[in-house]
Amino acid sequence: MTGSKEKKPKTIILGAGQGRRLLPLTENMPKCLLPVSDKSIIERQIDALLAAGIDEITVVTGFQSNLVEAQLQRRYANHAQVGTIFNPFFEVADNLASCWIARSVMDRDFLLLNGDTIFDEAVLAQVLNSDPAPITLGVDYKSAYDADDMKVQLDERGWVKHVSKTLSAAQTDAESIGLIFFRDRGPQLFRSAVENALRHQAALKFWYLNIIDGLADKQVVKACSVSGHVWCEIDFAADLARAEALFSGTERDGTLRNPSVQAELITGE
Repeated sequence: MTGSKEKKPKTIILGAGQGRRLLPLTENMPKCLLPVSDKSIIERQIDALLAAGIDEITVVTGFQSNLVEAQLQRRYANHAQVGTIFNPFFEVADNLASCWIARSVMDRDFLLLNGDTIFDEAVLAQVLNSDPAPITLGVDYKSAYDADDMKVQLDERGWVKHVSKTLSAAQTDAESIGLIFFRDRGPQLFRSAVENALRHQAALKFWYLNIIDGLADKQVVKACSVSGHVWCEIDFAADLARAEALFSGTERDGTLRNPSVQAELITGE
């Protein structure tokens, strides 16, 4: 009999937002459906997960949910375990509420993925094969961080001390890429913390990384560097253009055809 620990982790993708910073592109279309080269953001995410053998995928929808549901039905009708959960609070709450909506999915190991982060398969493999920890936070490094980056402070052993957009330059060691792996007791720790937080109205405006920041005090959150691999978070039009340049050179399975293009775009050289 196969135990649950031998199964591939589930995945929850947070795709409820409109993406107002990308207006007018997102006036009638949620951010996760914006095209990058030959396929939408959400399709790129799901295709990379399926290629890694991860087929239990739940997308939390909100803005223009019917469009997301229709697209997933068209593309993944043969994948019975690719489904959606609707977040009716997407207009009034931040993504912590989406985690609360999807908390029933958090019954064993799972990945949590921002609906605007795309990546190559090497990023996914790096996080999945990282050193065991209840919660593994995918991070990357750069020479300077801006106000919109979700900054990460680490200790000397790679454990996360804080995650916040408001960390000072002196406190910042890395940035979160929007991909987290919950293992062993990690799912229960996170689910319980989410449920407790949403008992307070103010938490409706929290990001789920506020919860990760709180759990970091228990030394259960470890960083996993994906430095050197291809990923892109899409918040602004410039990000969309960068993603187009990065991922127009990929094969259908998500692997990069021309690594020199990757290096040039990542370093800006």
